[in-house]
Amino acid sequence: MASWSSDTPCSCDCFVSVPPASAIPAVIFAKNSDRPRDEVQEVVFVPAGTHAPGSRLQCTYIEVEQVSRTHAVILSRPSWLWGAEMGANEHGVCIGNEAVWTKEPVGEGEALLGMDLLRLALERSSSALEALRVITDLLARHGQGGSCREDPTPFCYHNTFLLADRTEAWVLETAGRLWAAQRIQEGARNISNQLSVGTDISAEHADLRTRALAQGWWDGQSTFDFAQVFSLTQQPVRMEAAKARFRAGQQLLQQQQGGITAEVMMGILRNKESGICMDSGGFRTTASMVSILPRDPTQPCVHFLTATPDPSRSVFKPFIFGAGAAQAPQVLSPTFGAWDPVRTQPRFQTQVDRRHTLYLRHQVALGLIESEQDRGQQLWQKQRDLEQEGLEAARRLLAGEQVPPPQELGGLFQAFVERESQVYA
Repeated sequence: MASWSSDTPCSCDCFVSVPPASAIPAVIFAKNSDRPRDEVQEVVFVPAGTHAPGSRLQCTYIEVEQVSRTHAVILSRPSWLWGAEMGANEHGVCIGNEAVWTKEPVGEGEALLGMDLLRLALERSSSALEALRVITDLLARHGQGGSCREDPTPFCYHNTFLLADRTEAWVLETAGRLWAAQRIQEGARNISNQLSVGTDISAEHADLRTRALAQGWWDGQSTFDFAQVFSLTQQPVRMEAAKARFRAGQQLLQQQQGGITAEVMMGILRNKESGICMDSGGFRTTASMVSILPRDPTQPCVHFLTATPDPSRSVFKPFIFGAGAAQAPQVLSPTFGAWDPVRTQPRFQTQVDRRHTLYLRHQVALGLIESEQDRGQQLWQKQRDLEQEGLEAARRLLAGEQVPPPQELGGLFQAFVERESQVYA
Protein backbone atom coordinates (compact mmCIF):
# COMPACT_ATOMS: atom_id res chain seq x y z
CA MET A 1 0.00 0.00 0.00
CA ALA A 2 1.37 3.40 -0.98
CA SER A 3 2.23 5.66 1.93
CA TRP A 4 3.56 8.77 0.18
CA SER A 5 4.25 10.18 -3.27
CA SER A 6 5.30 13.56 -4.57
CA ASP A 7 1.77 14.61 -5.58
CA THR A 8 -0.09 13.58 -2.45
CA PRO A 9 -1.22 16.13 0.14
CA CYS A 10 0.68 16.08 3.40
CA SER A 11 0.42 19.49 4.96
CA CYS A 12 -1.60 20.90 7.84
CA ASP A 13 -0.82 23.35 10.61
CA CYS A 14 -2.18 23.47 14.17
CA PHE A 15 -1.61 26.21 16.73
CA VAL A 16 -2.42 26.80 20.37
CA SER A 17 -1.90 29.70 22.76
CA VAL A 18 -2.08 29.15 26.51
CA PRO A 19 -1.98 32.15 28.89
CA PRO A 20 0.10 34.23 29.35
CA ALA A 21 0.69 33.97 25.58
CA SER A 22 -2.98 34.80 24.98
CA ALA A 23 -4.19 38.38 25.21
CA ILE A 24 -7.18 37.25 27.28
CA PRO A 25 -7.57 34.57 29.99
CA ALA A 26 -8.34 31.85 27.47
CA VAL A 27 -6.69 29.06 25.55
CA ILE A 28 -6.89 29.75 21.81
CA PHE A 29 -6.77 26.87 19.31
CA ALA A 30 -6.44 27.05 15.52
CA LYS A 31 -6.00 24.75 12.54
CA ASN A 32 -5.74 24.83 8.75
CA SER A 33 -6.77 21.57 7.10
CA ASP A 34 -4.79 21.09 3.87
CA ARG A 35 -6.29 18.40 1.67
CA PRO A 36 -6.77 17.45 -2.00
CA ARG A 37 -7.82 20.57 -3.91
CA ASP A 38 -11.33 19.40 -4.87
CA GLU A 39 -12.18 17.65 -1.61
CA VAL A 40 -15.23 19.13 0.11
CA GLN A 41 -15.18 19.70 3.85
CA GLU A 42 -18.51 19.91 5.69
CA VAL A 43 -19.33 21.16 9.18
CA VAL A 44 -21.35 18.61 11.13
CA PHE A 45 -23.09 19.03 14.48
CA VAL A 46 -23.69 15.79 16.38
CA PRO A 47 -25.77 16.06 19.57
CA ALA A 48 -24.95 14.18 22.76
CA GLY A 49 -26.30 10.66 22.85
CA THR A 50 -26.82 7.56 24.99
CA HIS A 51 -26.17 4.07 23.64
CA ALA A 52 -27.24 0.57 24.61
CA PRO A 53 -24.71 -1.77 26.22
CA GLY A 54 -22.83 -3.81 23.64
CA SER A 55 -23.52 -1.34 20.81
CA ARG A 56 -21.06 -1.23 17.91
CA LEU A 57 -20.04 1.90 16.04
CA GLN A 58 -19.15 2.02 12.34
CA CYS A 59 -16.22 4.36 11.70
CA THR A 60 -14.75 5.03 8.26
CA TYR A 61 -13.50 1.48 7.65
CA ILE A 62 -13.96 -0.61 10.81
CA GLU A 63 -16.37 -1.03 13.69
CA VAL A 64 -15.43 -0.34 17.30
CA GLU A 65 -17.24 -0.77 20.58
CA GLN A 66 -19.57 2.12 21.46
CA VAL A 67 -19.58 3.78 24.87
CA SER A 68 -22.69 4.39 26.94
CA ARG A 69 -22.69 8.17 26.49
CA THR A 70 -21.20 10.47 23.86
CA HIS A 71 -20.77 14.24 24.08
CA ALA A 72 -22.11 16.80 21.61
CA VAL A 73 -19.50 17.74 18.98
CA ILE A 74 -19.01 20.19 16.13
CA LEU A 75 -16.79 18.72 13.40
CA SER A 76 -15.08 19.98 10.27
CA ARG A 77 -14.52 16.90 8.16
CA PRO A 78 -13.85 15.67 4.62
CA SER A 79 -17.39 14.76 3.62
CA TRP A 80 -16.58 11.19 2.52
CA LEU A 81 -15.41 9.89 5.89
CA TRP A 82 -16.75 9.35 9.42
CA GLY A 83 -14.08 11.13 11.45
CA ALA A 84 -12.90 14.74 11.31
CA GLU A 85 -9.87 16.90 10.59
CA MET A 86 -10.68 19.18 13.52
CA GLY A 87 -13.46 19.86 15.94
CA ALA A 88 -14.64 20.61 19.45
CA ASN A 89 -17.03 19.20 22.01
CA GLU A 90 -19.49 20.66 24.50
CA HIS A 91 -16.87 20.52 27.29
CA GLY A 92 -14.43 22.83 25.52
CA VAL A 93 -12.07 20.17 24.18
CA CYS A 94 -10.57 20.91 20.74
CA ILE A 95 -8.44 18.58 18.61
CA GLY A 96 -6.63 18.85 15.27
CA ASN A 97 -4.55 16.17 13.58
CA GLU A 98 -1.62 16.09 11.15
CA ALA A 99 -0.10 13.50 8.81
CA VAL A 100 3.33 12.20 9.76
CA TRP A 101 5.71 9.47 8.56
CA THR A 102 8.21 7.83 10.91
CA LYS A 103 10.61 4.88 11.02
CA GLU A 104 7.67 2.70 12.00
CA PRO A 105 6.10 1.31 8.80
CA VAL A 106 2.64 2.47 7.77
CA GLY A 107 0.28 -0.50 8.09
CA GLU A 108 -1.38 -1.81 4.93
CA GLY A 109 -4.61 -2.94 6.59
CA GLU A 110 -7.68 -0.85 7.24
CA ALA A 111 -8.01 0.26 10.85
CA LEU A 112 -8.93 3.58 12.47
CA LEU A 113 -7.96 6.71 10.59
CA GLY A 114 -6.34 9.46 12.61
CA MET A 115 -9.47 11.45 11.80
CA ASP A 116 -11.61 8.69 13.32
CA LEU A 117 -9.47 8.78 16.47
CA LEU A 118 -9.99 12.54 16.66
CA ARG A 119 -13.79 12.29 16.54
CA LEU A 120 -13.90 9.36 18.95
CA ALA A 121 -11.81 11.35 21.44
CA LEU A 122 -14.07 14.40 21.18
CA GLU A 123 -17.19 12.29 21.70
CA ARG A 124 -15.72 10.49 24.72
CA SER A 125 -13.68 13.04 26.69
CA SER A 126 -14.21 16.09 28.89
CA SER A 127 -10.57 17.27 28.99
CA ALA A 128 -7.53 17.29 26.72
CA LEU A 129 -5.79 14.71 28.91
CA GLU A 130 -8.80 12.40 28.83
CA ALA A 131 -8.91 12.79 25.03
CA LEU A 132 -5.25 11.76 24.86
CA ARG A 133 -6.03 8.65 26.89
CA VAL A 134 -8.98 7.79 24.63
CA ILE A 135 -6.78 8.00 21.53
CA THR A 136 -3.90 5.97 22.96
CA ASP A 137 -6.27 3.30 24.28
CA LEU A 138 -7.98 2.98 20.89
CA LEU A 139 -4.57 2.88 19.19
CA ALA A 140 -3.54 -0.02 21.41
CA ARG A 141 -6.73 -1.97 20.63
CA HIS A 142 -7.34 -1.17 16.97
CA GLY A 143 -4.26 0.49 15.51
CA GLN A 144 -4.32 3.15 12.79
CA GLY A 145 -4.46 2.58 9.04
CA GLY A 146 -6.37 2.82 5.79
CA SER A 147 -6.34 5.26 2.91
CA CYS A 148 -6.79 8.89 3.94
CA ARG A 149 -8.02 10.26 0.63
CA GLU A 150 -10.91 9.54 -1.70
CA ASP A 151 -8.88 7.98 -4.51
CA PRO A 152 -8.21 4.47 -5.85
CA THR A 153 -4.50 5.00 -5.15
CA PRO A 154 -4.09 4.56 -1.38
CA PHE A 155 -2.51 7.30 0.70
CA CYS A 156 -1.67 6.34 4.28
CA TYR A 157 0.08 7.96 7.21
CA HIS A 158 0.42 8.02 10.97
CA ASN A 159 -0.79 11.00 12.99
CA THR A 160 0.14 13.73 15.38
CA PHE A 161 -2.52 15.57 17.39
CA LEU A 162 -2.87 18.91 19.12
CA LEU A 163 -5.40 18.66 21.95
CA ALA A 164 -6.58 21.64 23.99
CA ASP A 165 -9.09 22.51 26.69
CA ARG A 166 -9.77 25.51 28.91
CA THR A 167 -6.65 25.03 31.01
CA GLU A 168 -3.90 23.39 28.96
CA ALA A 169 -2.87 21.66 25.72
CA TRP A 170 -1.14 18.41 24.77
CA VAL A 171 0.88 17.45 21.71
CA LEU A 172 0.43 13.73 21.02
CA GLU A 173 2.65 12.17 18.35
CA THR A 174 2.33 8.59 17.13
CA ALA A 175 4.45 6.03 15.31
CA GLY A 176 2.20 3.06 14.63
CA ARG A 177 0.79 2.08 18.02
CA LEU A 178 3.64 3.81 19.85
CA TRP A 179 3.41 7.40 21.03
CA ALA A 180 4.92 10.24 23.02
CA ALA A 181 3.17 13.33 24.40
CA GLN A 182 4.13 16.77 25.67
CA ARG A 183 2.03 18.83 28.06
CA ILE A 184 1.72 22.58 27.33
CA GLN A 185 0.71 24.57 30.42
CA GLU A 186 1.74 28.02 29.19
CA GLY A 187 3.01 29.70 26.05
CA ALA A 188 2.35 29.03 22.37
CA ARG A 189 2.94 25.84 20.38
CA ASN A 190 2.42 24.62 16.82
CA ILE A 191 2.73 21.35 14.88
CA SER A 192 3.31 20.89 11.13
CA ASN A 193 3.55 17.36 9.67
CA GLN A 194 6.66 16.28 11.54
CA LEU A 195 7.62 14.87 14.89
CA SER A 196 8.30 17.75 17.28
CA VAL A 197 8.24 16.19 20.75
CA GLY A 198 11.92 15.94 21.64
CA THR A 199 13.32 15.33 25.13
CA ASP A 200 10.48 17.12 26.93
CA ILE A 201 8.21 14.07 27.15
CA SER A 202 5.34 14.21 29.65
CA ALA A 203 3.89 10.76 28.88
CA GLU A 204 4.78 7.88 26.56
CA HIS A 205 3.93 4.35 25.48
CA ALA A 206 5.37 1.78 27.88
CA ASP A 207 7.35 0.07 25.08
CA LEU A 208 8.55 3.19 23.27
CA ARG A 209 12.19 3.11 24.39
CA THR A 210 12.39 -0.68 24.30
CA ARG A 211 11.35 -0.62 20.64
CA ALA A 212 13.85 2.11 19.79
CA LEU A 213 16.64 0.19 21.51
CA ALA A 214 15.76 -3.11 19.83
CA GLN A 215 15.71 -1.50 16.38
CA GLY A 216 19.08 0.18 16.92
CA TRP A 217 17.57 3.65 16.67
CA TRP A 218 18.73 4.60 20.18
CA ASP A 219 21.77 3.49 22.13
CA GLY A 220 20.03 3.41 25.50
CA GLN A 221 22.60 5.76 27.01
CA SER A 222 22.11 9.14 25.42
CA THR A 223 19.19 11.41 26.28
CA PHE A 224 16.08 10.05 24.60
CA ASP A 225 14.78 12.46 21.95
CA PHE A 226 11.55 11.08 20.48
CA ALA A 227 11.57 13.24 17.33
CA GLN A 228 15.22 12.50 16.62
CA VAL A 229 14.94 8.77 17.28
CA PHE A 230 11.73 8.07 15.34
CA SER A 231 11.94 10.55 12.44
CA LEU A 232 12.89 9.20 9.02
CA THR A 233 16.57 9.64 8.21
CA GLN A 234 15.68 10.80 4.68
CA GLN A 235 12.53 12.90 4.62
CA PRO A 236 10.30 13.21 1.53
CA VAL A 237 10.55 16.60 -0.18
CA ARG A 238 7.19 17.81 1.16
CA MET A 239 8.16 16.74 4.67
CA GLU A 240 11.25 18.91 4.38
CA ALA A 241 8.99 21.78 3.28
CA ALA A 242 6.93 21.22 6.44
CA LYS A 243 9.98 22.16 8.50
CA ALA A 244 9.93 25.64 6.96
CA ARG A 245 6.22 25.99 7.75
CA PHE A 246 6.83 24.81 11.30
CA ARG A 247 9.56 27.43 11.81
CA ALA A 248 7.41 30.14 10.22
CA GLY A 249 4.53 29.20 12.52
CA GLN A 250 6.81 29.40 15.53
CA GLN A 251 7.98 32.87 14.49
CA LEU A 252 4.46 34.15 13.85
CA LEU A 253 3.38 32.97 17.30
CA GLN A 254 6.50 34.40 18.93
CA GLN A 255 5.87 37.81 17.35
CA GLN A 256 2.45 37.91 19.03
CA GLN A 257 3.39 36.45 22.45
CA GLY A 258 1.15 37.97 25.10
CA GLY A 259 -1.22 39.40 22.52
CA ILE A 260 -2.62 36.32 20.79
CA THR A 261 -6.33 36.54 20.06
CA ALA A 262 -8.73 34.65 17.81
CA GLU A 263 -8.22 37.35 15.19
CA VAL A 264 -4.43 36.95 15.41
CA MET A 265 -4.82 33.22 14.87
CA MET A 266 -7.05 33.86 11.84
CA GLY A 267 -4.30 36.07 10.45
CA ILE A 268 -1.73 33.31 10.90
CA LEU A 269 -4.00 30.81 9.15
CA ARG A 270 -4.30 33.28 6.24
CA ASN A 271 -0.53 33.68 5.85
CA LYS A 272 0.26 32.61 2.29
CA GLU A 273 3.93 33.63 2.22
CA SER A 274 4.83 30.94 4.76
CA GLY A 275 2.73 28.25 3.07
CA ILE A 276 0.49 27.98 6.14
CA CYS A 277 -2.40 29.08 3.92
CA MET A 278 -1.77 26.36 1.35
CA ASP A 279 -2.48 26.65 -2.37
CA SER A 280 0.01 24.53 -4.27
CA GLY A 281 -0.47 22.01 -7.02
CA GLY A 282 -3.07 19.38 -6.23
CA PHE A 283 -3.93 20.53 -2.74
CA ARG A 284 -4.90 23.56 -0.72
CA THR A 285 -6.34 24.65 2.62
CA THR A 286 -9.87 23.23 2.36
CA ALA A 287 -11.21 24.41 5.74
CA SER A 288 -10.09 26.29 8.85
CA MET A 289 -11.04 26.61 12.51
CA VAL A 290 -10.23 28.90 15.45
CA SER A 291 -11.55 28.40 19.00
CA ILE A 292 -11.62 30.55 22.14
CA LEU A 293 -11.65 28.44 25.33
CA PRO A 294 -12.06 30.76 28.33
CA ARG A 295 -10.46 29.81 31.62
CA ASP A 296 -13.69 30.85 33.37
CA PRO A 297 -15.97 27.78 33.17
CA THR A 298 -19.07 30.00 33.37
CA GLN A 299 -18.20 31.56 30.00
CA PRO A 300 -19.03 29.71 26.77
CA CYS A 301 -16.37 28.51 24.36
CA VAL A 302 -16.62 30.10 20.92
CA HIS A 303 -15.58 28.13 17.83
CA PHE A 304 -15.13 29.79 14.43
CA LEU A 305 -15.34 27.56 11.34
CA THR A 306 -15.17 28.37 7.62
CA ALA A 307 -16.71 25.26 5.92
CA THR A 308 -15.09 26.59 2.72
CA PRO A 309 -11.56 26.56 1.25
CA ASP A 310 -8.87 29.26 1.48
CA PRO A 311 -9.26 31.14 4.78
CA SER A 312 -7.95 34.33 3.15
CA ARG A 313 -11.17 34.39 1.12
CA SER A 314 -13.55 32.71 3.56
CA VAL A 315 -15.60 33.77 6.57
CA PHE A 316 -14.90 32.40 10.05
CA LYS A 317 -18.40 31.90 11.51
CA PRO A 318 -19.03 31.54 15.27
CA PHE A 319 -20.50 28.37 16.78
CA ILE A 320 -21.50 28.05 20.45
CA PHE A 321 -22.90 24.95 22.09
CA GLY A 322 -26.34 25.78 23.46
CA ALA A 323 -29.95 24.71 23.62
CA GLY A 324 -30.61 25.79 20.05
CA ALA A 325 -27.54 24.19 18.48
CA ALA A 326 -28.48 22.22 15.37
CA GLN A 327 -27.13 21.17 12.00
CA ALA A 328 -26.84 23.98 9.46
CA PRO A 329 -28.09 22.31 6.26
CA GLN A 330 -26.15 24.65 3.95
CA VAL A 331 -22.81 23.16 5.11
CA LEU A 332 -23.91 19.51 5.04
CA SER A 333 -22.88 17.48 1.99
CA PRO A 334 -25.24 15.11 0.17
CA THR A 335 -25.10 11.43 1.18
CA PHE A 336 -25.10 8.35 -1.05
CA GLY A 337 -25.83 5.47 1.32
CA ALA A 338 -24.70 1.98 0.33
CA TRP A 339 -23.69 3.29 -3.11
CA ASP A 340 -21.12 5.68 -1.70
CA PRO A 341 -17.68 4.95 -3.24
CA VAL A 342 -16.23 4.64 0.27
CA ARG A 343 -18.71 1.83 1.03
CA THR A 344 -18.51 -0.21 -2.19
CA GLN A 345 -15.71 -2.71 -2.86
CA PRO A 346 -13.17 -2.06 -4.24
CA ARG A 347 -13.32 1.40 -2.75
CA PHE A 348 -13.18 4.73 -4.59
CA GLN A 349 -13.72 3.41 -8.11
CA THR A 350 -16.25 6.15 -8.92
CA GLN A 351 -16.70 9.80 -8.00
CA VAL A 352 -19.73 11.62 -6.63
CA ASP A 353 -20.53 15.31 -6.18
CA ARG A 354 -20.20 16.09 -2.47
CA ARG A 355 -20.40 19.88 -2.74
CA HIS A 356 -22.77 21.44 -0.20
CA THR A 357 -24.78 24.61 -0.81
CA LEU A 358 -22.37 27.06 0.83
CA TYR A 359 -19.40 25.46 -0.95
CA LEU A 360 -21.09 25.90 -4.34
CA ARG A 361 -21.94 29.55 -3.68
CA HIS A 362 -18.48 30.23 -2.29
CA GLN A 363 -16.84 28.78 -5.41
CA VAL A 364 -18.83 31.21 -7.57
CA ALA A 365 -17.75 34.07 -5.27
CA LEU A 366 -14.09 33.01 -5.54
CA GLY A 367 -14.37 33.15 -9.30
CA LEU A 368 -15.69 36.71 -9.12
CA ILE A 369 -12.99 37.77 -6.64
CA GLU A 370 -10.36 36.47 -9.07
CA SER A 371 -11.88 37.71 -12.32
CA GLU A 372 -13.78 40.94 -11.59
CA GLN A 373 -11.70 43.36 -9.54
CA ASP A 374 -14.39 45.81 -8.45
CA ARG A 375 -17.14 43.30 -7.70
CA GLY A 376 -14.61 40.90 -6.23
CA GLN A 377 -13.35 43.56 -3.83
CA GLN A 378 -16.92 44.29 -2.78
CA LEU A 379 -17.56 40.60 -2.06
CA TRP A 380 -14.31 40.30 -0.11
CA GLN A 381 -15.22 43.35 1.98
CA LYS A 382 -18.65 41.89 2.74
CA GLN A 383 -16.91 38.71 3.92
CA ARG A 384 -14.66 40.68 6.25
CA ASP A 385 -17.53 42.77 7.59
CA LEU A 386 -19.58 39.68 8.38
CA GLU A 387 -16.62 38.05 10.10
CA GLN A 388 -16.01 41.17 12.17
CA GLU A 389 -19.61 41.00 13.36
CA GLY A 390 -18.98 37.48 14.61
CA LEU A 391 -15.76 38.47 16.35
CA GLU A 392 -17.44 41.47 17.97
CA ALA A 393 -20.36 39.31 19.14
CA ALA A 394 -17.86 36.92 20.75
CA ARG A 395 -15.98 39.80 22.37
CA ARG A 396 -19.16 41.27 23.88
CA LEU A 397 -20.31 37.87 25.07
CA LEU A 398 -17.02 37.06 26.81
CA ALA A 399 -16.83 40.57 28.29
CA GLY A 400 -20.30 40.08 29.78
CA GLU A 401 -21.67 43.05 27.83
CA GLN A 402 -24.31 41.08 25.99
CA VAL A 403 -25.58 37.63 26.96
CA PRO A 404 -28.27 36.34 24.57
CA PRO A 405 -30.57 33.50 25.69
CA PRO A 406 -29.18 29.96 25.20
CA GLN A 407 -31.53 29.29 22.28
CA GLU A 408 -30.11 32.28 20.42
CA LEU A 409 -26.51 31.31 21.18
CA GLY A 410 -27.08 27.80 19.85
CA GLY A 411 -28.44 29.20 16.60
CA LEU A 412 -25.59 31.65 16.03
CA PHE A 413 -23.68 29.54 13.51
CA GLN A 414 -26.80 28.83 11.47
CA ALA A 415 -27.60 32.55 11.35
CA PHE A 416 -24.13 33.44 10.09
CA VAL A 417 -24.17 30.65 7.50
CA GLU A 418 -27.48 31.99 6.17
CA ARG A 419 -26.10 35.53 6.02
CA GLU A 420 -22.96 34.39 4.19
CA SER A 421 -25.12 32.50 1.71
CA GLN A 422 -27.04 35.73 1.07
CA VAL A 423 -23.75 37.58 0.43
CA TYR A 424 -23.07 35.19 -2.45
CA ALA A 425 -26.64 35.09 -3.78
